[in-house]
Amino acid sequence: MMSTEIPAPASEPPVTGFWRLVPEPSLDVVRRWGWASVIVNIGIVVTGGLVRLTGSGLGCPTWPSCTDSSYVPHPELGMHGAIEFGNRMLGFVVAIVAIGTWLAVMRYRPKRKDLRRLATAAALGVPLQAVIGGVSVLTGLNPWIVSAHFLVSPIIITLTVSMMRRSRTSPYPHTPPVVRALATASVVAVWLAVALGTLVTGAGPHSGDPETGRNGFDEELISQLHADVVFALLGVSIALVIATRVTATSRTLRKLAAWLLAMELLQGVVGFTQYFTGLPWVLVLIHMFFAAVLIALVTAVYGERGTPAT
Repeated sequence: MMSTEIPAPASEPPVTGFWRLVPEPSLDVVRRWGWASVIVNIGIVVTGGLVRLTGSGLGCPTWPSCTDSSYVPHPELGMHGAIEFGNRMLGFVVAIVAIGTWLAVMRYRPKRKDLRRLATAAALGVPLQAVIGGVSVLTGLNPWIVSAHFLVSPIIITLTVSMMRRSRTSPYPHTPPVVRALATASVVAVWLAVALGTLVTGAGPHSGDPETGRNGFDEELISQLHADVVFALLGVSIALVIATRVTATSRTLRKLAAWLLAMELLQGVVGFTQYFTGLPWVLVLIHMFFAAVLIALVTAVYGERGTPAT
């Protein structure tokens, strides 16, 4: 009679070389690094927005140095130089956290290839963003390159939140197809709204420097398209909240869906207020902050959607 005993997994080879210097972390430590990565990437969205909204995009007129003769701003560059240089310095913090997150995931045992792929992609996003930021300065803040520069942060946030959701040890719940479909639709709608938001900004008055050109879109038309997508997003999220309440879904997913809808409503209020009050930079900055938080929330919702119900 054949044995039904499950064979024990093969033992992993001992850690050698450089990796012996890195303490083996727990999953809680990996998640803490992940949270730190999400926070600093939301932070750099805010400081990057501050650079553009205060007209400091060319406060440091060259890259990677601040001026042709110095890596730090001269006093004559004034507030604009300080703001732009501060954003660059936060970029180093983002890099340090990304490296720490990557080291923690790579050192974690047993090895998790899925977490390693996500952490590696997130870490590679940091130098990519720095290079795109440098190109944006060297091209005089081309609005298309500035938009690409912004979108790297939401991508890193998505990768990091996905890594944290996948680091769970409890099994994923079975979820009805309608909930899974609505969670997926929410991701698509949020990303479309955020991408269109960068085009709205590229067509609007906050260019980062008075001499910078715009992307050529009709500001009113692209703003209306952005608003239409936001309304569609709200509809999908309302349906998601209802679906999680009337079907057998996890408590965590119900709470995340509710938080997602609440953040979208708050974001919508800020968005319409800024539009009808002439785009004051403080409200635009809050709008950018909420956009980054929305990306994190919708990624968490998607990560919690579970497995198909049988």
